Amino acid sequence: MRSPVNHVGDALQSYFSGMSLNEVKQNMEQQYNYSPSVSTIYRWLDRFIKQARDKVRDITPNVGDTWIADETVIKINRKKHWLFDCIDTKTRFLLASHLSPNRGTREARALMEKAAERANKAPKVVMTDKLAAYLDGIELAFGADSEHRQGSPFDVQINTNLIERFQGTLKDRTKVLRGLKRADTARKFIEGFLIHYNYFRPHISLKGKTPARKAGIILSVNDWLDVVREPTDTAKVDIATEPRPILRLHHPKPKPPRLGKGEYYANDEKASRHYFKGAKKRKLC
Repeated sequence: MRSPVNHVGDALQSYFSGMSLNEVKQNMEQQYNYSPSVSTIYRWLDRFIKQARDKVRDITPNVGDTWIADETVIKINRKKHWLFDCIDTKTRFLLASHLSPNRGTREARALMEKAAERANKAPKVVMTDKLAAYLDGIELAFGADSEHRQGSPFDVQINTNLIERFQGTLKDRTKVLRGLKRADTARKFIEGFLIHYNYFRPHISLKGKTPARKAGIILSVNDWLDVVREPTDTAKVDIATEPRPILRLHHPKPKPPRLGKGEYYANDEKASRHYFKGAKKRKLC
């Protein structure tokens, strides 16, 4: 079945706003009287995350020189994983996320290197909590080019409200990721959330702007619906611009001719007052 673009766009928006796949399915059934399967919604997510990722891949945000790193624990298929994030304090731009079953130096370094690659520069200051892994991780990533400040948690020279808002926005993501069964699937959806957070979600602290707009980025798409609408050169699109009515063609069976007085149905082999296939009307002599 071909799905209208507004249905698909609303499904993606609902998911990245904190609904589980089952909740998205139920929401669409209530709003549109249309209930796609969970696997269909998953395919929409997979497809349009890739499409949005390709669109923003080579964009470099104009971010500040002070970054914050934080980590939180989530469970995927009942196994503990650590989700690291690095955010720019000036623009609130989420520079990088890194998911791992461990939280050692290698993971901290990987986060920093991802963030630096995205920003195309190293920060002057990185603020973290007192996790020991950050000490060597930041040193290995940036050497002496960046100052590392630690707090417990974030009691260093920074606005505590910023950290609370940042951590609060990630609660929706954490809630959704708990329902996933595989780490590779979670990493894919984390990438989608990073796009949603940076490019499509306005922030009150930024006066209604997105972090991307604050970082000097202007895209041709403003939300997931625009991503779905935007034409691509890939395979045939199975999305309809408008809902299509379901046409059911009815082919009635031909009615037998009515019998008159003294008539009956017959062929070369038999005769009857009840119609049978191949019979014709005949009249008694």
